[in-house]
Amino acid sequence: MAYIELNNPYQGIRGLLVYSPDTAIPLLELANSLLQTDSELSKGERELIATYVSYKNDCRFCQLSHGGAAAHHVQCSLDDIEAFKKDMQHSQLVSDKMKALLNIAAKVQQGGKNVLQEDINAAKELGATDKQLHDTVLIAATFCMYNRYVDGMNTWSEEDPATYMDASKRMAEQGYMRKETLDMIGKRKEELAAQK
Repeated sequence: MAYIELNNPYQGIRGLLVYSPDTAIPLLELANSLLQTDSELSKGERELIATYVSYKNDCRFCQLSHGGAAAHHVQCSLDDIEAFKKDMQHSQLVSDKMKALLNIAAKVQQGGKNVLQEDINAAKELGATDKQLHDTVLIAATFCMYNRYVDGMNTWSEEDPATYMDASKRMAEQGYMRKETLDMIGKRKEELAAQK
């Protein structure tokens, strides 16, 4: 149960977005920009970064919802995603370059100053571009914020990873600025305005 009364039945960040419509739109726009727009990293690679950082932060909702989106993009099973999270270095889902980028993301998760020049050099030697390095660090940092938002408010989340698949597929295919989500937020904004 969330630490505050959210006045809606939604789990994870969805409940928080509907609760606070003024902050919801910028947060959704940021997620959409990082994970859905054109990039040198594929959508699947970016969702894997979000999943891995969320796993490292032990944020159940984010790692399962974004893990489902990653599975959709890279066309693998949820079991493959679970194996990837637990042993990224031996995962067949990602290239050596992506493993180097995920190593950087894991260091960002611990603290930005943990990323060293040697980590950057190792990724560059495997073909990582400046833009890919930038995006990896920004996705990792952003998901630390999202994870702490979700868990810092003690939001609820389903336990079974399979229950996330429909919503994860919609996220993967339609992005984070979906009409359904925006309508929920808009309705809440109207309710708050009527209470003033």
